[in-house]
Amino acid sequence: MKVIFLFLTVITVCLGCNIKKEAPSSKKDLPSADIQIKLALLAAPREKRDSCSVYGYGADKQLILLRKGTNELICLADNPDEPDFSVACYCMTLEPFMQRGRELRKQGIKDQQLFDEREKEVKAGTLKMPKDPATLYVYSAKEKDVDPATGEVKNGYLRYVIYIPYATAASTGLPEKPSADGMPWIMNPGTYRAHIMIDP
Repeated sequence: MKVIFLFLTVITVCLGCNIKKEAPSSKKDLPSADIQIKLALLAAPREKRDSCSVYGYGADKQLILLRKGTNELICLADNPDEPDFSVACYCMTLEPFMQRGRELRKQGIKDQQLFDEREKEVKAGTLKMPKDPATLYVYSAKEKDVDPATGEVKNGYLRYVIYIPYATAASTGLPEKPSADGMPWIMNPGTYRAHIMIDP
């Protein structure tokens, strides 16, 4: 009896191991252009939202211009192929830097390799970085807290990034790590992508 019970247990475990579990999908429904614009603008300062340019996604999931703006900010809608929710707005002087990042990611280049490639291009003079400080705003939330039908978001979080190429802790007086909540600090100091992080 014990041998039969052991045999049945082993068979059950083996069958369980062979059942393929479906991986959770990161695909999301694509909101309408109006909702994409509404959501993207959550990253921008309120007084600038009416005049920002907004890029979002068409039916083929390619990035397209949804609204032509008149001020210095460019906003990006949430990527439907990425998990959770993240929209951004940035100063137009950062567009060459941002655009090149998107192109490299399409080629499968990411992480440190992407940073290295852009650095090489900046040093070669083929990729221009802003001469003055330029701000990036990023607004994020969990996917469950976003209503793609109405454009309403709960529990969203806004952080600020100010790019100052080649700035250092010494040139700005900022620490390289925050010592208090919400304290500005400098990340990647001394590089083409040096920036001030502000996490309220």
